[in-house]
Amino acid sequence: MTHAPFLAIGLMSGTSMDGVDAVLMRFDAQAPMQRLAHAHRAMPGELREELLALNAAGANELHRASVASIALVRLYAEAVTRVLADAGLQAAAIDALGAHGQTVRHHPQAVSADLPHGYTLQLNQPALLAELTGITVVADLRARDLAAGGQGAPLVPAFHQAWLGKAAGDTVVLNWGGIANISILEGDAVRGLDTGPANALLDLWCERHLKAPYDRDGAWAATGRVQPELLQRLLAHPFFARQPPKSTGRDDFHLAWLTGCLQAVGDVSPVDVQATLAELTAQSTADAIVRHAPAATRVILCGGGSRNGDLVRRLQRRLPGLCFETAEMHGLASDEVEAAAFAWLAWRCCQGLPGNLPSVTHAQGPRILGAIYPR
Repeated sequence: MTHAPFLAIGLMSGTSMDGVDAVLMRFDAQAPMQRLAHAHRAMPGELREELLALNAAGANELHRASVASIALVRLYAEAVTRVLADAGLQAAAIDALGAHGQTVRHHPQAVSADLPHGYTLQLNQPALLAELTGITVVADLRARDLAAGGQGAPLVPAFHQAWLGKAAGDTVVLNWGGIANISILEGDAVRGLDTGPANALLDLWCERHLKAPYDRDGAWAATGRVQPELLQRLLAHPFFARQPPKSTGRDDFHLAWLTGCLQAVGDVSPVDVQATLAELTAQSTADAIVRHAPAATRVILCGGGSRNGDLVRRLQRRLPGLCFETAEMHGLASDEVEAAAFAWLAWRCCQGLPGNLPSVTHAQGPRILGAIYPR
């Protein structure tokens, strides 16, 4: 391990699939991490539709997945070019890119008694990304934790501890992306888990009925009424009752599942469905915090959902005794946190340091995460 400053770019295209975030970070074992620059590239509509479709089985999906991953990596390369320009740096100055890829399958449970391991699949072309950018790429960041018996997710709690420091106290870091996850920071102890859907279903429902990519500030949901019968049917999903370790994705929470729940309860207006989905996110998140972090005194919000005022107010009503803060109050914009985490994981990999937390994923032990594709 070296102690020289290390420059890494983290790339993230999350479950919401709204675009790619690139964050340039500076790491030094003897100094606090530093955020240097950020760039965002919007996801083209056709690519987003294809990535969404590839979350389910379909015709010729191996070919389609390969083509989509090439298109995605070219978008990654554009984001890298933009963040380098904003920082006034050349590619040669960057030590590594942390490229997570786009998750299209996440099945961490054992496949069968004869195949006692699960799997996770992120579309990516790290060799092509290294060629396009001229920068060493660290990819395939979940597989080693999964191979060691872990969930392979969430991976961000270790970064949250490094970012906020051990003085964070009894803190919950809540990321509302497509899926919601929490990191529970209790001094040296760190735990974490996925809590259920956040923006994934809200965005899909809004797009279907308003032809808009998302419900800005939750304005549409705020005009609807929560339907208790539908909410209880949604909360009956077995994921919510499962004990940690647990992680999820569109494999569990998708439009077909929502449609089945709607058929079971009868006619519900679209705006009331949106309000009920918002309440589902707020209640499932609050329930997880109460159950798994009863000593928490504050919640630090990040991810796209942190800008949804209606969603935040719903959560605050359920957790009136907690102090709510934003990622911006701690040096990172809400949209930058996950990309910064994958820059950190790339740094850890290149330094030969573990990146997972067995207390979160329940892997058999600490593991160095990622495969390295040299520049």
